[in-house]
Amino acid sequence: MAPPAAPVPRVPVAPRPAGPTGTAPAAPRPVGDRPPSGERPAFDRAGPPRGRSGGGGGFPRPARPPGPPPTPEAINALAKRERVPARIAKGELEGKMKCRIWKKLHAEEAKRFDLAYTLMEKTPGLELAEAFGVNQSGLTVDEFRERRARLKKKEEVKVARTAVAPEAIDGFLNELMTSKTELTLVLGERTVVDVLTAVEPVAFQLEKTGRLEKLQVVALCRRALWDKQGPHFERDAKLAQKPLPVARQPARRPVSDPRTFLEHNGKPLSFLLRNGLKLELPLRAVGPFDVLLGEPGEELFIPLHGVVKWEPKA
Repeated sequence: MAPPAAPVPRVPVAPRPAGPTGTAPAAPRPVGDRPPSGERPAFDRAGPPRGRSGGGGGFPRPARPPGPPPTPEAINALAKRERVPARIAKGELEGKMKCRIWKKLHAEEAKRFDLAYTLMEKTPGLELAEAFGVNQSGLTVDEFRERRARLKKKEEVKVARTAVAPEAIDGFLNELMTSKTELTLVLGERTVVDVLTAVEPVAFQLEKTGRLEKLQVVALCRRALWDKQGPHFERDAKLAQKPLPVARQPARRPVSDPRTFLEHNGKPLSFLLRNGLKLELPLRAVGPFDVLLGEPGEELFIPLHGVVKWEPKA
């Protein structure tokens, strides 16, 4: 049987002196030690800023290549070669993002530009904006250009109509309404005798006939004038038998710009109307949608949509 182990002697520990509040004072922290939690270390702000050359961290941005700024010709040439927008080509020439990087980051947009440039190569004279329009619309190049020309002419007609004052035409019609003058309205294949009671933007209101769309009217005048001169007007036999229809879109009509008449005010003009009626009378007044022909008191009201062609009379 083994003898019992000897007891371990206890070493007395000297008591730590108490501070003013009864706790032990903190030992001084050596210089260079990590600051305790809650304290923010002080940084030396005299060093070079981060991200710039000269000892700091990060990557410096590449400087713009020396020399003059890129010319439009150089930008367009690079854009066409790389099949990218001009702004991206300009950026590469200025030392910014390269075109190949942009195409990787924006693959879907890059594909659309590639299709547009491919169409431009197949169609000489086609611009980039037109190529995009053709691809997006699904039309052929010719169909797209025709539609674009119609839209452009439509805007031009709006501008032209606002450039001509309506007072002369409005005054003539108001006089006929006030006096309740009996009128002859010449339509495509017939005439209507009635009294004008109101003028709407797209129609005439008549006393007996009611509402009559303006597009049906080829000419309008006092009944006495038509009874005297109407049978003597020359007519185109083919159009008299089959009058030309009126296009709903003003841009598709033969005559829609009233400004072309302004310089001929007071001069004799030759007109061919869509029902074959031929007129050679002096121009009295011009409005946004109509003209007045003839002498004072014997005016003939002609809507522009009823005109097939016209020319100054020599």
